[in-house]
Amino acid sequence: MEYKTDYSLKTLNTFGVAASAARYVHFDTADEITEFIDRNPLRARHLVLGGGSNLLFVGDFDGTILHPAFKGIDVMGEDGGHVRVKAMAGEAWDDLVAFSVANGWGGIENLSLIPGSVGACAVQNIGAYGVEVESVVERVDAITLDDGKPARFSTRDCGFGYRFSNFKGPWAGRFIITAVVIKLSRQPQFVTSYPGVVAAMENGTPVNLKTLRRAIISIRQSKLPDPAVIGNAGSFFKNPVINGEILNGLLKVYPDMPYYAKGVDHFKLPAGWLIEHSGQKGRRVGRAAVHDRQALVLVNTGGATGQEIFELAEEVKDAVFDRFNIELEREVLVIR
Repeated sequence: MEYKTDYSLKTLNTFGVAASAARYVHFDTADEITEFIDRNPLRARHLVLGGGSNLLFVGDFDGTILHPAFKGIDVMGEDGGHVRVKAMAGEAWDDLVAFSVANGWGGIENLSLIPGSVGACAVQNIGAYGVEVESVVERVDAITLDDGKPARFSTRDCGFGYRFSNFKGPWAGRFIITAVVIKLSRQPQFVTSYPGVVAAMENGTPVNLKTLRRAIISIRQSKLPDPAVIGNAGSFFKNPVINGEILNGLLKVYPDMPYYAKGVDHFKLPAGWLIEHSGQKGRRVGRAAVHDRQALVLVNTGGATGQEIFELAEEVKDAVFDRFNIELEREVLVIR
């Protein structure tokens, strides 16, 4: 365990914005979390920080940052055609995907190259190319922050929704995830219906775990900037979901607008398309910009403050609302 005060968070957020925390605690084991809480009850403001890939610090954080960095991937057992794998919260998510694919176990290959930690995957219910992590999560282990006691949650307990879980909603700040147990398949059912996935396959290459993972990685690298090169948090906004009446009204004005069915009388619109067709692609506020290849991504072009990025996001939201009468919702968590 490592305890610091007035600690820089610049390397701990993928936007790369300069911010500091009044207190910072780095944990190497789950037991250290319990020991720390026993000695230091968390009565003041606190924030659990994983890979820092889905948040924006608008300024300094005047509380305690809790950073679980413990690692480990263990095979818990097999059940018929399935394998249960337990991954510790501090593992990089894509390392878990690579491990699963290398062993021939399917279920998360479409989630390749998503940045962030395993712990954060359950908070955010990460998803991409037709797959969401809730489809494989069997259990989430955590520690209760008010008393340091262990807790265990089933998939149903977690209240997963579109880029949402109870850890992000009503339970925010109450738990720190220590591990996630996922259930993978020995006979995977490949999800290739998402636009562009099949096209990214090499000519004549059969679909299997490795080729599908390569295709997903290729798509992401062609569309999304690498946070190690240019600061960003991936998709800044959620794709809005509307009903059929609103969709039909929009299609009368914008007949080429793409959309995807999502349940009964609900349709998902690509937020990137809405942003681009609101004239926001490439827009800048100070040193923050809307990415010139993927309008859903806001980037730090170099030295941007969190406030600049936040102001840009608000201007983008306003432009989309003015053009389409649709309110975009942030996927990224803004920390003030």
